[in-house]
Amino acid sequence: MIWVAVVVASVGCYLLKLAGMSLPASVLERPDVRRVALLLPVAMLSALVAVELFDGGGVLGVDPWLLAGVGAAVVALLLRQSFIVVIVVAAATTAVLRALT
Repeated sequence: MIWVAVVVASVGCYLLKLAGMSLPASVLERPDVRRVALLLPVAMLSALVAVELFDGGGVLGVDPWLLAGVGAAVVALLLRQSFIVVIVVAAATTAVLRALT
């Protein structure tokens, strides 16, 4: 049964990607579409961090290593680094702190 879910999710992801690639250029050049495309990675990262901060019971499970990684990401954002640099800095900070403790 789990394989059915995996296949359905895979096909759905492929079709979603195909739908985005088959849009005409006139749609992609609209200012609203460009603004959403620029802000979408930040919104997705924020949602992932918010989900990670809470445990299964809805209780705030503060992980000091995760908070340190988020803090390092904020510093990288203030220094105007690219999105991939922010992700790498946050992940590396969290990983190093977890490895040291």
